[in-house]
Amino acid sequence: MPHADSSLVPEEVKTKTQFWTHVHSQLEPLLDGQRNWVSNLANTSSLIYNALLAFPTHFGPDSDKAVNWCGFYIDSTRFPKSTDSDVEGNRLLLGPFCGKPACQFINVTPGKARGVCADAFMDAETKSVPDVDSYPGHIACDGETKSEIVCPLIHGNQVLGVLDLDCLAMSGFDEDDQKGLEKIVKLVVNACDWH
Repeated sequence: MPHADSSLVPEEVKTKTQFWTHVHSQLEPLLDGQRNWVSNLANTSSLIYNALLAFPTHFGPDSDKAVNWCGFYIDSTRFPKSTDSDVEGNRLLLGPFCGKPACQFINVTPGKARGVCADAFMDAETKSVPDVDSYPGHIACDGETKSEIVCPLIHGNQVLGVLDLDCLAMSGFDEDDQKGLEKIVKLVVNACDWH
């Protein structure tokens, strides 16, 4: 099967639970034999984003309910050292994603961190936000985004980064999405070498 076909969603997939189970099953072979986190996060964000576009029952390409961004922010210590000291430490750096251009970094300095991604990273727990405009400290990379879900990437007791999805609909994500995404995040974290 061509790799691109992994983002196709069969017609018999109707519920979100079925959808996330399908995406998980398609992601496993994409990650098999590859331990590089950049490559794996790139394929993961692409698969999720394109599969969501191909799932009109709940998301699809419609401008009123589409997921408009899917990607990762990773702890800056996971990246090669930069000569620009302004981007070192206490930041999440933009990783592989699909969607419009995004914020290049998110501050996670205790007492200064803000936004859904920072909170999910700092609290090491998934944050599902039905209305981003009412979320304290929300960082608006795309003003069209109405809801967001962010899942932390946890390896052992260490938070490595976050998976972030934005949606054009209010309350775009529910408990089924959270469960499915958390299962995918575990698969991705375990499929990668993080040193």
